[in-house]
Amino acid sequence: MRPTRTVLTAVLGLGLAASLGTVPATAASAPAAPSGASVSTPASIAKYAGSAEEAVNNKAFFQAVMKAAAAKRAATPGIKAVTVTYTASSAPTFRSQIARSTQIWNSSVNNVKLQEGSRGDFSYREGNDARGSYASTDGHGRGYIFLDYRQNQQYNSTRVVAHETGHVLGLPDHYSGPCSELMSGGGPGPSCQNTNPNAQERARVDALWRNGLVAQLAPVS
Repeated sequence: MRPTRTVLTAVLGLGLAASLGTVPATAASAPAAPSGASVSTPASIAKYAGSAEEAVNNKAFFQAVMKAAAAKRAATPGIKAVTVTYTASSAPTFRSQIARSTQIWNSSVNNVKLQEGSRGDFSYREGNDARGSYASTDGHGRGYIFLDYRQNQQYNSTRVVAHETGHVLGLPDHYSGPCSELMSGGGPGPSCQNTNPNAQERARVDALWRNGLVAQLAPVS
């Protein structure tokens, strides 16, 4: 789905490995693409180099989600971990991968937890898009992760979802990294099957959600 003009889009293409069996066999057999979307191409699902603009937009998504989380923490002082909620009703094809990604991140970090809810801080969507999978935000605490069918058929679908969710939690792409880095995306090549963040990525998320929330909650002088 193509965002409206007011939406900041971070195209987070991933050169990821073989798909899970729960993903549709072909894009044609998957649910229909959202109106206006174009079908992905081999080029759109290959390794993606990224850009400075997309990095800025991706950071905006993280900050929007954190702002919503900070409001929750302010309402409940003293809670150890902030819960960030999401909705998956618009991505039924990937429900198992989303659930697995949530489990991976919740077992990996301490200062933020993901939980499915009816009024999510962000949502997952699915369809066909020539840009592949990406994250998008309107800058007001509402964003979504778009999961492209063909990309998820070509690459490890849980890695795609967990990688995109890593962006929501504040991690940037690092394509020059090894397969052991979740955020290396397509850098290691299509054989990479790792779906877990490494120790440095886990520590980075915890630091972001500890220090970032402190900054969000600090009184304005």
